[in-house]
Amino acid sequence: MAEPLKYPFTGPAPLEPPAEWAELRSKCPVAAVSLPSGDTAQLLTRYADVKQVLSDPRFPRASAGSARVADTESGGLFNTDMAQAMPQEGEAHQQWRRLITKWFTIKRMRALRPRIEAMADQLVDGMLAQGAPADLKAAFGFPLPVWVICDMLGVPDTDRDRFAHWSDTMLSLTRYTQAEMDAAAAEFVTYMRGHVEAKRAQPGDDLLSDLIAAGSLSDAVLIYTGQGLLVAGHETTANMIGKMIAMLLADRSRWEALLADGSLLASTVEEALRVDANPGLGMVRYLTTDLDLADGQHLPAGTTVMCSMGAANRDENVYTDAATMDLTRTPNPHLAFGSGPHSCIGQSLARTELQVALEVLLRRLPGLSLAVTPDELQRVEGLAVGGLREVPVRW
Repeated sequence: MAEPLKYPFTGPAPLEPPAEWAELRSKCPVAAVSLPSGDTAQLLTRYADVKQVLSDPRFPRASAGSARVADTESGGLFNTDMAQAMPQEGEAHQQWRRLITKWFTIKRMRALRPRIEAMADQLVDGMLAQGAPADLKAAFGFPLPVWVICDMLGVPDTDRDRFAHWSDTMLSLTRYTQAEMDAAAAEFVTYMRGHVEAKRAQPGDDLLSDLIAAGSLSDAVLIYTGQGLLVAGHETTANMIGKMIAMLLADRSRWEALLADGSLLASTVEEALRVDANPGLGMVRYLTTDLDLADGQHLPAGTTVMCSMGAANRDENVYTDAATMDLTRTPNPHLAFGSGPHSCIGQSLARTELQVALEVLLRRLPGLSLAVTPDELQRVEGLAVGGLREVPVRW
């Protein structure tokens, strides 16, 4: 029996996908992989298989018998107390999603958009004052979604810088020790417990105050909801802003096309999400019952499945010229936000932030360019999310 492949894979260049994605899609769409923890999972790389598993409400993210992900005793984010405490299936999960979802409606995003744009303009002002070159990720991509999610959760601006370390440790695969992860988790939970208590005593116009008023969630779920939204609400989007701009500047014709035709902005964001070569680990699912995939392959109950949305999004059976970044591509049913009952609850916010970020940068810094060659960019390593360490730019 062949040894499981070491996962996650690495591409040949910072903005290029791993060769294993295409090879496995064509030859071995269900492949045994060894996770950073050393535990084994079955990796899915075809669009149909990934969508089928992610859309099935029976399969939670983790269970007592599921594989551990991170190279630590706890197994990382998917095996944390937060993951276990949050309602993951059935009516409890649906109720939780209904309470949260009304804060991420299209109508609410439309109302929030001018504030996000003002934040983005303020960050560009800071970049201009500081002068070129600058790290777009640190100066713009990271602070923008942090400001936005802190605003939605009623978290004081003075506390927002504390979340970077906490979220990095929660998303660690190999970067932090178990002791470091435990210490950060304890600090984060203590902070969120105090924040929930403060909102209970003095409610505001924010998501946590609204959830408290609903009265149906325990303190533990409230704490972990705030924690989860702070992590998911800034880390992935912050990285995606940097990756998206790097993709567009790596081939200058893409940036010029957007400058010439602003109507391409929304489809460009979707295409950047689809062709992201550094999307991170993927999504874990634990099979609570036997599963037959569309092509007839059988997976028994008790299997831990790793869904590679990045590989699925380049499936030639779904996309014409799947390896090409086409700014006009539509429709674009990519799986970057997952699918089904566990799809990303904040995807409308992420889309709004990405669109506003791109719109403001095109308007304010039309001469933006990379300050290094694309091959000199460096990936984020050791975390469950994928990204670039820095995005050096000039204008």
